[in-house]
Amino acid sequence: MTATPTREIRTATLTVPGAELVYDVRPAAPGSPDAPVLLMVGSPMAAAGFGTLSALFPDRTVVTYDPRGSERSRRTDGATRTTPPEHADDLAAVIEAAGGGPADVLASSGGAVNALELVVRRPDLVRTLVAHEPPSLFVLPDREEASAATRVVAEAYQRDGAGAGMAGFIRLVSHRGPVPADLGPVPDPAVFGLPAEDDGSRDDVMLGQNLITCTHHEHDVEALRAAPCRVVLAVGAESEGELAHRGGEGMAQRLGTAPVVFPGGHAGFLGGEYGQTGEPEAFAARLREVLDGAS
Repeated sequence: MTATPTREIRTATLTVPGAELVYDVRPAAPGSPDAPVLLMVGSPMAAAGFGTLSALFPDRTVVTYDPRGSERSRRTDGATRTTPPEHADDLAAVIEAAGGGPADVLASSGGAVNALELVVRRPDLVRTLVAHEPPSLFVLPDREEASAATRVVAEAYQRDGAGAGMAGFIRLVSHRGPVPADLGPVPDPAVFGLPAEDDGSRDDVMLGQNLITCTHHEHDVEALRAAPCRVVLAVGAESEGELAHRGGEGMAQRLGTAPVVFPGGHAGFLGGEYGQTGEPEAFAARLREVLDGAS
């Protein structure tokens, strides 16, 4: 389907406990058939990451938002970490403010962890959730090794700053297969073109605010199985063996389903946002099939 370049975007700010959230609404084109709101979420990736994908759904009202602490959404509570239950409550508030549910939800990466928690807490607000590659460590057979490796990344960030933290993070998320007991020391940031200097800040939204709470969150699997809405776990065709891909497979297994394969890798829906390009047109086509119940 051809994107509509002149599509109107309405932006609003929503005050919730501990944060002010900024969200965007792209109304469906006139004459479009009635359909639930389509919410696209990441974490810590903000609304800007869904610019290309949202434009490929001109017949749907698409809602995107910046998670608390990311880009336009600011924290007001001074907290240094955010938990998936807090993010889930934020998602519920955004859905209700944007017109109410039940909504269709595409959730990627940490956003998938948060949206699964939304289903646990407020299943009435969701019709179909497509949870794309949640980095959920508790469903992995090598959960202890993966947990230790993730904590090494967090510790490198706290000790040496963002360059070291990102170098460790990139190595971990690009590793394919079970995580070994010892990945070795964090790589030199220069290997990835990252600065080695420590600017002293420790407020990175991913490395500081969300990394441990997101990856180590354990969902109520029985509540997910019992939810009246549809929950689809999705993985990328090009990310097999990577940590988040394995998280999607493991969660699907826990729910007694098979993961649905989407084009591209972990960032398959991106169209140049944040310097990454996947296969957004093919991704959108696959998402339509899933939301229509064809897969």
